[in-house]
Amino acid sequence: MSGTYPRIGVLGIQGDYAAHAVALAEADAEPVDVRKPEDLEGLDGLILPGGESTTMLRFLDRHGLFEVLKEFCASRPVFGTCAGTILLAKEVRNPTQRSLGVLNAVVERNAYGRQIDSSILTAPTTLPGGPMEMVFIRAPRIVEIGEGVETLAMREGFPVLVHEGNILAATFHPELSQDRRVHRFFVEIVNRFRRKDAESKRD
Repeated sequence: MSGTYPRIGVLGIQGDYAAHAVALAEADAEPVDVRKPEDLEGLDGLILPGGESTTMLRFLDRHGLFEVLKEFCASRPVFGTCAGTILLAKEVRNPTQRSLGVLNAVVERNAYGRQIDSSILTAPTTLPGGPMEMVFIRAPRIVEIGEGVETLAMREGFPVLVHEGNILAATFHPELSQDRRVHRFFVEIVNRFRRKDAESKRD
């Protein structure tokens, strides 16, 4: 793949790495599997996919990834989907648990019920292109957002897609849809960061 494409990691603990990799490739990015701290080196951005957030936390601790991931997410573009959004939030409820604490939001786990209550909805979004298909699987709920957080889509009055600086978070699974707008938007965030980073190094 061309060196002009950003290298974006996908945390390969749980969730559908392959689906995210396909979506990233179609959005003009190079996907990279991340399982160890050294895998983060040289990445332009990172996706924290779905899964089970407590299992993901145990994996991060076992492989020495939690602190290095926290540092990466505080300084470079990151995109969390479903459980990834839980990991990014500053506060987690139902029940409370540790998180990376970089997204200015409060997230409630399993807010829409068990896996049997999963659903596919089509809802409006501020991203260009009209309503978007959203696949919800044991989705969390963003119950509060703080200053600087922009809501890009909602479900039942609650944000389901939010943007804060270099952070993007979705409570649904955009990688399971054929609509690539969310991944393309994240790649745009990454490319903007790359340009600013290159400019600052020239100054």
